[in-house]
Amino acid sequence: MKNRYLTIALALGIGSGLGLTAMAQDQQAPPPAQQNQRPAPDPARQAQHLAKKLGLTADQQSQLVPILANRDQQAMALRSDTSLNPQDRRAKMQGLRQDSDAKIKSVLTEAQKQQYDAMRQQEHEHARQGH
Repeated sequence: MKNRYLTIALALGIGSGLGLTAMAQDQQAPPPAQQNQRPAPDPARQAQHLAKKLGLTADQQSQLVPILANRDQQAMALRSDTSLNPQDRRAKMQGLRQDSDAKIKSVLTEAQKQQYDAMRQQEHEHARQGH
């Protein structure tokens, strides 16, 4: 009789241990849909990054925030537009980047524009290498 109770107790212990392990694994891994999502862009942080890289004034930095916010909002809308085929989406994104670059450059001095162009070129080369 003792052996029977011992066997039942062991079976329950092992079963609950496996259940807890499975629950712990479920909690550690985010759902697949969340793994590929990008964090939401932060225009203020992006402007701060540009300010640091380009030596912007506080006024220039504050002028960039709405430009970057608008660009990010439009880019998110393009990404979520399921009616566009990949080629059209790419073309619209390229146009959006060119438009926002022109607006950003309108805030910069000539020296900052050159730095900005060099920075964008470096980012482009880095992206082409697959990093």
